[in-house]
Amino acid sequence: MPRNLLDITDLTVEELDELIRVAEDIIDNPEKYQDACAHKQLATLFFEPSTRTRLSFESAMLGLGGSVLGFSSASSSSTAKGETVGDTIHTVSCYADIIAMRHPKEGAPFAAAQVAEVPIINAGDGGHNHPTQTLTDLLTIHREKGRLNNFTIGFCGDLKFGRTVHSLINALSRYENINYVLISPTELKLPRYVKEEALKKRNIPYTQTTDLESVIPDLDILYMTRVQRERFFNEEDYLRLKDSYILTPEKLEKAKEDLIILHPLPRVNEISVAVDKDPRAAYWRQVKNGKFIRMALILKLLGIEVK
Repeated sequence: MPRNLLDITDLTVEELDELIRVAEDIIDNPEKYQDACAHKQLATLFFEPSTRTRLSFESAMLGLGGSVLGFSSASSSSTAKGETVGDTIHTVSCYADIIAMRHPKEGAPFAAAQVAEVPIINAGDGGHNHPTQTLTDLLTIHREKGRLNNFTIGFCGDLKFGRTVHSLINALSRYENINYVLISPTELKLPRYVKEEALKKRNIPYTQTTDLESVIPDLDILYMTRVQRERFFNEEDYLRLKDSYILTPEKLEKAKEDLIILHPLPRVNEISVAVDKDPRAAYWRQVKNGKFIRMALILKLLGIEVK
């Protein structure tokens, strides 16, 4: 059976640390890896829109000397004719060595993995998981802070539907001495199952609040998220909540000088463009890191070691 990445907990802490080590080596020595996946093909099956994730996967495989095929929307695949996900995966397994898949339905990559003959990477499934964004986040934190422990992190915005938040909390809960501050409107609080599985089961303390400004002085990392229009059942609720938090230079005056600001992107209004000039804004560096960690992951799942 091929090795898949469907949930961030599919990887041990040792494997997470090794992926980060390889990604940092790729950053330092790109020429060493430029032909590592020669004659290998990655299929990007995106049943839901994406910019960063899809293009970073494609850039990653091209950077390893491989090639890419796939589609960027369900309407451009045979799904539009009624083909099942299982049949699509069976077909693409005949053409590609590894598949990165995004789907609006929770659990779709898990179903795909049951029939795939090549490794499946979950590139986001509904409001559930986004493990490769979490790998990107971990690499960014490690490069910015030099560690994956001993800090206070605030998650702000849509914590209910934010699959990036769910995955990152699950990953960080396995590292030591991290304080969690959960900042959201009451209607968009972190789901109980995430708190139970990742935090309460491990007796990890956390704070919940609706007020960003009151906690920002305590944070070492601020992870902003957008309120996701596509996850709401009615427009009225979205419009009421969409601008709950807007990070501005004025609000950052109370923050630590070595705070780092992360965002999985895309952003809407939740971070003012004026913040982009602040050296604490790490989200564009985060985007760049996404390519390198996905290169490391592709190598791992294909069983390729570069000496």
